[in-house]
Amino acid sequence: MSSRALGEFEMIVIAAALRLGEGAYGTTIAREIETRTGRKTSVGALYTTLARLEGKGLVIARMGEATAERGGRAKRYVSVTQEGRAQLHKSLDALGALLSDTDLWPAAT
Repeated sequence: MSSRALGEFEMIVIAAALRLGEGAYGTTIAREIETRTGRKTSVGALYTTLARLEGKGLVIARMGEATAERGGRAKRYVSVTQEGRAQLHKSLDALGALLSDTDLWPAAT
């Protein structure tokens, strides 16, 4: 369990995995990040970040079935843990606290 705030890319990866739900794996996460943010994501950076998040207990991975279209390789699906959700929320709250009362953060309703 990590108590440190997440870095920007960690937050983006967790958010993309949450959006994708059960279908989250490397390629879909990278595509979601690019579609939503316009940010190209290298496979190496993505998998390094996923491994770090898994080591912190913020995501868990499970292997899917091997498929012929992937040359017999299985997809490695990613799910965000409750701790991952909590850490994302905590990091977003910290960012909001820093930016509140500035023109960079939406006003509370």
